Amino acid sequence: MFIFKRLKLSYTQIIALGTLVIILIGSILLSFPIASRSGEATPFLNSFFTAASATCVTGLVIYDTYTHWSIFGQIVILSLIQIGGLGFMTIVTLFSMFLRRKIGLRERRLLMESANTMRIGGIVLLIKKISIGTLIFEGIGTILLAIRFCPEMGLKAGIYNALFHSVSAFCNAGFDIMGKYGQFTSLTRYSNDIIVNLTIMILIIIGGIGFLVWDDIAKNRFYFRKYQLHTKIVLTTTVILITCGALLFYILEMNGIFYKKSITEIILGCLFQSVTPRTAGFNTINISNLSESGIFLTMILMIIGGSPGSTAGGIKTTTLVVLIIASISSAMHITDLTIFKKRLEDNALKRASSITVIYMFTALVSTIVICATQTFSLKEVLFEVFSAAGTVGLSLGITPHLNNLSKLIIIFLMYGGKVGSLSMALVLAEKREIVPLSRPVEKIIIG
Repeated sequence: MFIFKRLKLSYTQIIALGTLVIILIGSILLSFPIASRSGEATPFLNSFFTAASATCVTGLVIYDTYTHWSIFGQIVILSLIQIGGLGFMTIVTLFSMFLRRKIGLRERRLLMESANTMRIGGIVLLIKKISIGTLIFEGIGTILLAIRFCPEMGLKAGIYNALFHSVSAFCNAGFDIMGKYGQFTSLTRYSNDIIVNLTIMILIIIGGIGFLVWDDIAKNRFYFRKYQLHTKIVLTTTVILITCGALLFYILEMNGIFYKKSITEIILGCLFQSVTPRTAGFNTINISNLSESGIFLTMILMIIGGSPGSTAGGIKTTTLVVLIIASISSAMHITDLTIFKKRLEDNALKRASSITVIYMFTALVSTIVICATQTFSLKEVLFEVFSAAGTVGLSLGITPHLNNLSKLIIIFLMYGGKVGSLSMALVLAEKREIVPLSRPVEKIIIG
């Protein structure tokens, strides 16, 4: 923190730089021979890619996590996932609290930016709640998964696998260590397992709705009317996306990947495939076997992502809602943007539009460059790019075959997806003094 003060960086720049430092430390650790099963040093760029994917809670991997990385390497990856899920500022604050160091105003403002909260008062208490809540949810997830894993893997291996996948699911990372049953198979062997599917899905959803929503639900219990507008939008949108997504996957894949499957496997598969593209990265079906329409629907869900202040990526659910409300209001010639009998702030549309435009522009430029330098199909590249930008982790199988330039592009997309597209633009933007000058207005034709 002392170094950041000396550099006189903005709050957004400190968060972005702090995340980058964590990635670099993880890269160095993963490049050591002790981090690989073979005992050989892993190329730094591949270690950098893995560390970025873990810290940015994405899940895209060059190597199968189980077969390539040793226990030491897997623990490094798991630590990066946990730090990335909570946010490095939360980790720093927890250490400061452990050392009984006073949290200053600057640190509180940093925490406010890091947690995406709208108030500075009670931020330290919120961080405590986030940390305790994380331990509780990940602990319960570990216990439930251990019920299934321990009988087939043994006690120690079962608990370790349960812990790893619980943390990875809650942080929406998508890393798995199921490579012992086949490389890059993720959770496909548990496609009809109710305990594994429901536990992973619930952890993903809880991690993806955001810490602020937790806090609001904890305060107001299940009284929906008392919730803040942000919480109402997030919960409503999440339910709609999961329900409609599952229904659409059933309609699109009933004669495809779900053909002649059992009722249990179809229901679980549709629900899981509706939940996981919104930044989780696990899969219980072979993504490559989805129909063209199923792959396109997956891309749409990846672009939307989770909710602000969560472990998820994408443009976020609130951004989608603001854009939809603005479109409807514009068509009906209504000036104010209203939802749940509340008017949205004036700059809500501007921020939502900026985030979406920057996100899509970056993704499309990245797609053009990768397509120009490699022989993958447009579908494969688009899927990979949106997966990285949305910090999802799903792939059609091209990740291990990316060249160095493509790897760097994907790393940048994962990093931007974690920090936030608008935040990235603010970090890279040059500081300029705003001139208090109002320019003449002239109309242009739109649409």
